[in-house]
Amino acid sequence: MEGYGPHMTMPGTPHALPMGRHALASYPNYEQAQAVVDHLSDQGFQVETLAIVGADLRLVEQVTGRMTTGKAALAGAASMAWIGLLFGLFVGLFAESGTALLALALYGLVFGAVFGAVLGFVAHRATGGRRDFSSTRGLAAGRYEVLVDPARADEAERLLALYKSGG
Repeated sequence: MEGYGPHMTMPGTPHALPMGRHALASYPNYEQAQAVVDHLSDQGFQVETLAIVGADLRLVEQVTGRMTTGKAALAGAASMAWIGLLFGLFVGLFAESGTALLALALYGLVFGAVFGAVLGFVAHRATGGRRDFSSTRGLAAGRYEVLVDPARADEAERLLALYKSGG
């Protein structure tokens, strides 16, 4: 299939994208491609010969709000407070009393929050106003292709035709 190289992998995928597979069908959303694979599975087809591949990928960044130095400091404080708390609890495991454990956990929380606030503030100020917004990022595919090993293509196409005809 054009455009899929042997070195293109998705995060969490331990192997390269399928090469030399037959394009069985293409769908505008993942749910339709998944339904076809599920149907083929229900018919006893060897689904391990199939792959669903997202094509025409786009990076989608959804802006979630304005970022100020105060919000950056608060976000840094919140994230580092957890790390400080966990560190304090870990060190507290070796404490001689339960009171010392709680004190170390509290100190870790406070120092983590202060350190995180300073770090968040400084990091945001360092951007010089070039990124005064917060956002989330994700990948979106324009279509999803169901691919099959060439040796199983005829059987898969026959079962897919039955599926499309409602049988």
